[in-house]
Amino acid sequence: MRLEFLGAAHTVTGSCYLLETGENRYLIDCGMFQGAKRIREYNYEEFAFNPADIDGMLLTHAHVDHCGLVPKLVREGFKGTVYATQATCDLVRIMLPDSAHIQESDAELMNRKGRRRGDEPIQPLYGVDDAMDALKQFAPVPYDQELRLSDNLRVFFRDAGHILGSAILEIYVKEGDKETKLVFSGDLGQPDQPLLRDPTIIHGADFVITESTYGDRLHQLYDKETALIEIVNETMDRGGNLIIPSFAVGRTQTLLYYFYRLHCEGRLDPDIPIIIDSPLAINATRVFLKNFRDFDEDSLKVFGKDGKVPDFAQVHLCETAAESRALNT
Repeated sequence: MRLEFLGAAHTVTGSCYLLETGENRYLIDCGMFQGAKRIREYNYEEFAFNPADIDGMLLTHAHVDHCGLVPKLVREGFKGTVYATQATCDLVRIMLPDSAHIQESDAELMNRKGRRRGDEPIQPLYGVDDAMDALKQFAPVPYDQELRLSDNLRVFFRDAGHILGSAILEIYVKEGDKETKLVFSGDLGQPDQPLLRDPTIIHGADFVITESTYGDRLHQLYDKETALIEIVNETMDRGGNLIIPSFAVGRTQTLLYYFYRLHCEGRLDPDIPIIIDSPLAINATRVFLKNFRDFDEDSLKVFGKDGKVPDFAQVHLCETAAESRALNT
């Protein structure tokens, strides 16, 4: 058995590991490098392996720093299956085309500037067609069900509580009479978070490969709903508009959950409109509702048995560019 670290080492993005067991070669994640220009340039380097030689991939979750290079991987010859939870498979169907659109738009902008300087045109990291091709290779795996990849390799996806569909990977590698257990944490969520179940407790391992993004600090624990409504009320009392920059996947849905609870408790003024101005966030919210069975018990009580959004007339969705532009007035 051999494990190679190919990303998310000395930085927190670009998660990628190559696990070789006998004749099997599997990737765990294939993420995009994000951040400073010198970090992003890693995305354009050749892979440290031949993509055509990889048997398959195990994806922990749908954030692009864990899955964002899958279209490039497929374009360069990867033919294997990408295994992930059902919610992750649903989320990548909106995340990867969105990422590809950004790659194409960024390349077009840079080329417009470059033409004025006489520079050679650059190609996007990958395009929407590459993303759509990659999506054909995804296969859903239920939580806590054994996935047997070969006689000497089996995997379990456990709930990581990070975003919807996120997983801790328990990987069992058999060599002769010995079986070794590796645990890949992926990104871990905190317990007692809205919508999501707490991370699964893993009992024992021979090797643990874990994220350490917040390994040197303590998270603040406080009443987030009260802090949120205080900011809302202070802003409204001044006659202002509150703009909340928010990750489209995860954070936006958490905020909507908080606002709904505040609405139910009578703490949120019903005359304040809540506007979601992001096609990606709107689509991600629909994916969340489709996969409501992955919610925690408290959230299931809110959404019932059918995953329908409760009556919450204050929420308005900007579905078109024209509606988004109209917010400026």
